[in-house]
Amino acid sequence: MHFKLLIAFVDDSKTDKVMDAARSAGATGATIISNARGEGLKQAKTFLGLTLETQRDVLLFVVEEHLSRHILEEISTVGEFDSGPGSGIAIQVDVEDAVGVAHQIESLVQVVEEEL
Repeated sequence: MHFKLLIAFVDDSKTDKVMDAARSAGATGATIISNARGEGLKQAKTFLGLTLETQRDVLLFVVEEHLSRHILEEISTVGEFDSGPGSGIAIQVDVEDAVGVAHQIESLVQVVEEEL
């Protein structure tokens, strides 16, 4: 079984909705890194040296490759990533090898066979 790593940068107010959408689309879980920050095309606004940006969470999903595009599209829709600048981003990366995913493989075998 082959896996992809989905990395999503999400407004912290949307993290739970994105997680629910990913699970509904076939993700078996995620790692959430809280309080990340970034900068897009426009520099973040500041007030007396303090940035006025919302906090972001980074969500890391290791998902089966046949489910990855559907999960990516679902989290993009729920996270409203295309609604405007700074609303979030998600990417997908090939996973060369992974350990510690045996329990995921057991639960995904039937789901993936149904997709194919």
